[in-house]
Amino acid sequence: MKKLLAVIAVALGATLGAGCYKSQEGTYKAGVPFSKDTIEGRYERPVEQVYAAARAVLEFNGALTGDNVTSRVLTGNVNGRKLWVRVDEVEPRITRVLVQARRSGGRADIDLAAEINTQIALRLR
Repeated sequence: MKKLLAVIAVALGATLGAGCYKSQEGTYKAGVPFSKDTIEGRYERPVEQVYAAARAVLEFNGALTGDNVTSRVLTGNVNGRKLWVRVDEVEPRITRVLVQARRSGGRADIDLAAEINTQIALRLR
């Protein structure tokens, strides 16, 4: 009986530990779900100017690996972490930036997302 309970506990733990999260591109990736991985910033600047600043920050800190101009999503790698930056217009002259960061294995890295968001804001000064 104890062995059966142990096997069930291990199986339940493995099932709950695995999962998927949704990237800013809209695709699902294997990783740890239900953890905060996205920081939002809003700026009183045109979308094109914020998009250019986000691109420059990703290039400065690591490598730009993708640039989807249609959906305005940038992807990059910084210190072995995967980043997504989505830029969209909320209102005329108000632009929203969503910065999402994940470590290897799909764990959230909210500190890196906050740092990249801060650098985008500083670049817009």
